[in-house]
Amino acid sequence: MTNQVGIDMNSESEGDDLLQYNPNRLLDTLIENLRLKNDAALSRALEVAPPVISKIRHHRLPVGASLLIRMHEVSDLSIRDLRYLMGDRRNKFRISDKQFKPKEGESPKAE
Repeated sequence: MTNQVGIDMNSESEGDDLLQYNPNRLLDTLIENLRLKNDAALSRALEVAPPVISKIRHHRLPVGASLLIRMHEVSDLSIRDLRYLMGDRRNKFRISDKQFKPKEGESPKAE
């Protein structure tokens, strides 16, 4: 099966470079597909501050869910394709139940 950006998602012929997390591939593909000149233009298109793009490119900030959704809205690429471009191959996302449990010694907050 070929995705919207022309990558055969069932083929292993792309090698290990597609299997590793690489947000630069995602950012470069967005710049190319949106016909933008640089990261500054991409930050304007995504409506984020330019340092956000720089931090993602230098692996200091992960691509968050809200930014991924914004990329989807702007580019019309599916979330699956965007995740594939940056090397995320998980089929399901699971949130740990530990994230919602109070820490030991804390009482649950009444709301």
